[in-house]
Amino acid sequence: MKTSQLALSTVCAAFAVLAVTTTAQAQQSGSRSRAEVEAEAVAAAHAPNQNVTRGSRGADPFVSSADAEAMYKQAVDTAHAPNQNVTRGSRGPDPFTSQRDPAQVYQEAMATAAAPDQNVTSGSRVNSKVVSTMQNPVVQSAQGK
Repeated sequence: MKTSQLALSTVCAAFAVLAVTTTAQAQQSGSRSRAEVEAEAVAAAHAPNQNVTRGSRGADPFVSSADAEAMYKQAVDTAHAPNQNVTRGSRGPDPFTSQRDPAQVYQEAMATAAAPDQNVTSGSRVNSKVVSTMQNPVVQSAQGK
């Protein structure tokens, strides 16, 4: 027990000597006097908002780096632009432009419309598969031409 107390007191004494030495070096190494440092510390302690983090009392004042006249002109141009607030499709559908030949599309539609058994699916009859034996009249007339 006495050994641990002796070791503890030795460590405490070493820290005390280290603290005194560091303080003395800090005071001597600067080019400012003790009075100047104390005056600076007092001024910092009396400064307004010294413990307030940035932005905790509202936003910082805004300072624009853009030209005000150019920004005004851009705003006016945008305000006068046609359909500026119109979303796509709000004034009706977009115009349709087909990528296929209209005659071919018409022929396919006619063949599909005239197909026999077009409304019968393989599941519409009990456990049977529909195999049409009828000829499509549109396909027959197209082949006959």
